[in-house]
Amino acid sequence: MGVPKLKYEHFTYSDYLTWNDEKRWEIIQGAAFEMTPAPNTEHQRISMFLSIHIGNYLKGKSCSVFSAPIDVRLAENTFTDEETINVVQPDLLVICETSKIDDRGIKGAPDWIIEITSPSTLKHDFGTKLLLYQKYGVREYWIVDPSTKNIHTFGLDNYGKYNPGNSYKGEDIISPGIFPDLKIIPNEIFTT
Repeated sequence: MGVPKLKYEHFTYSDYLTWNDEKRWEIIQGAAFEMTPAPNTEHQRISMFLSIHIGNYLKGKSCSVFSAPIDVRLAENTFTDEETINVVQPDLLVICETSKIDDRGIKGAPDWIIEITSPSTLKHDFGTKLLLYQKYGVREYWIVDPSTKNIHTFGLDNYGKYNPGNSYKGEDIISPGIFPDLKIIPNEIFTT
């Protein structure tokens, strides 16, 4: 059964589990979003570079890095399949609470999410997903933009809101707030 394409249908994780049409989907606030076609080679190269770089840094630490596709279920007070209305598949994520990892993916907010954007997902990544990740307490959210060769970073403040964000490029050195000794340089990520 494919995903019904009714404009105002409200979906849950329980519905999502029944979809077997070979497409990748996300559900945000009950609305189904079909993932774009398979990522291009530049996207995959960036994802692999970051996965390896972050993974090597995390060796011997209690945190783990995961890359898409992996389901992240975000909910307010419950994680029943019938009540969970947010299921996303970030390009990369880091999780430090092993209790949030189960056989179906991640149950709760990761500590760090990285999305590698494209022209077709730019508005979604900077708008819908930014607000979603802020709402559910993702401590750090990065958007990697291959078209501009910029990395945009957002971190939660003491009030649970993302700071206005910073943009890095070239030889800038970026360190996630949760791992201040991890160094990432945009020029090492993007091809010329």
